[in-house]
Amino acid sequence: MSSFQSIAPIQPITTTWTSPAAESTKNEESGASMFSQIFTSLINNVKETDAAKNEAYYALATGELDNPAQATIAATQASVASELLVQMRDRTLDAYSELMRISL
Repeated sequence: MSSFQSIAPIQPITTTWTSPAAESTKNEESGASMFSQIFTSLINNVKETDAAKNEAYYALATGELDNPAQATIAATQASVASELLVQMRDRTLDAYSELMRISL
């Protein structure tokens, strides 16, 4: 009489191969994160320079600021940072509009 062996459960197959679709998704996610990182850093830069401008104006108004040129420099930095953010937004929207006009 022969003995029966127990049946081993099916093990999940693990693979190291990734499909091209998965790689494409991964690349799109990193691209989206890079895009969002750029705009996040621009927005943070605008917030920081605006806060520095407000602090400089407050110090100037209370007489704590020795050099009034520092307030002007802080205001110019805040203005340039906000102009850069607006220009980047406009260029991005123009590029998006151009892509939407492409007919396939």
